[in-house]
Amino acid sequence: MSFSMTGYGQSSLQFGGYKITFEVKSVNNRYCEVVLRMPRGWTVYEDMLRRKVQQRVKRGRVDVIINREIAEEAAATALNRSAVRSYLEAAEALRSEFGISGELSLPELLSLPGVMELKEEAADGLSAATPDEFSDMLEQGLEESLASLLEMRAREGQYLAADMLRRIDRLQELHRGMVKLAPEAVLEYREKLRQRLSGLSDGTFPFDEHKFGMEIAIFADRCNIDEELTRLQSHFGQCRALLQGREPAGRKLDFLVQEMNRETNTIGMKCSHLTLVNLTLEIKAELEKIREQAANLE
Repeated sequence: MSFSMTGYGQSSLQFGGYKITFEVKSVNNRYCEVVLRMPRGWTVYEDMLRRKVQQRVKRGRVDVIINREIAEEAAATALNRSAVRSYLEAAEALRSEFGISGELSLPELLSLPGVMELKEEAADGLSAATPDEFSDMLEQGLEESLASLLEMRAREGQYLAADMLRRIDRLQELHRGMVKLAPEAVLEYREKLRQRLSGLSDGTFPFDEHKFGMEIAIFADRCNIDEELTRLQSHFGQCRALLQGREPAGRKLDFLVQEMNRETNTIGMKCSHLTLVNLTLEIKAELEKIREQAANLE
C-alpha cells in the first residue's frame, strides 16, 4: 500500500484532572524528521515519543504538538475578594461624587468579570502519577493520533498510486507503438537513401549494392533501440510492483523515473523517425507527471 507524506491526525484523553490533546501533522520531506512541541517539563519523554513516530512513519516531516488544559470537571470556582471590594468601592465613589443612586444586587455582582475565578485543582493529579503511568499515557495518546494520521496518508496514497498506475498504462501503450515502429525506421531510411542516390545518379558511376547494404547495416546498428525498449518494459514492471507493495516507494520511484528518462533520451538521440521522436516526447511528459506524484509518496 502506498502512503502519501501529507496527513493530519489528532486525539485527546483525560489524565490527572487534565485534558491532554495530541496533534500530528506531516508534510513532504526527503527523510523522516520529527519535531515535538510539548510542555517544558515533559521533554524527558521526547526520545521515546520520537522513536514511536519513526516506527510508524518512514519519510516526511512530522510535527507533534501536545498540549494540556484543565478539565472542566476538575476546575472549581473561587471568589475573588479583592475584585469584589474594588467593585463596591467604585460603586460608592459613583454615589458620593456624582450623586448616582442605586445598589449592586448579588446576582449583578457575581456576574461582573473577575469576581468568580477558576481554581485549578488538577496539578496534584498530574504530580501524583508515576513516570511509567505518565509515559504510558503519552504513548497511548500519540498512538491514537498517529493511527488517524496514517489513515489519512493511506487514503491520499491510494489516489496517488491509482493516478500513477494509469500513467504507467499510458507509457506501456506508447512503448508498444515504439516497438512496432522501430523496424520501420530502418526501412524508411533505406527507401529515402535509395531515392536520394537515384536522384543524384547521372549515369557516370555505377550503383554499388554492396556499399549500399553496408550503409543500411551501419544505420540499423546505430539506431537500434531494442535494449532501451527492453529496459523500459522492465522499469514499468518495477514501478507497478512498488505501487502495489507495502514498502515505502517514493524514493525508489524517483530513481526509476530518472532511469526511464535516461532510456527515453537515448531513444530520442538514436532515432530520427518523426513518429518515434514524438512518442519519446509523450513518454517524457508522462514521466514528469509521475515524478511529481512520486515526490508526494512516502
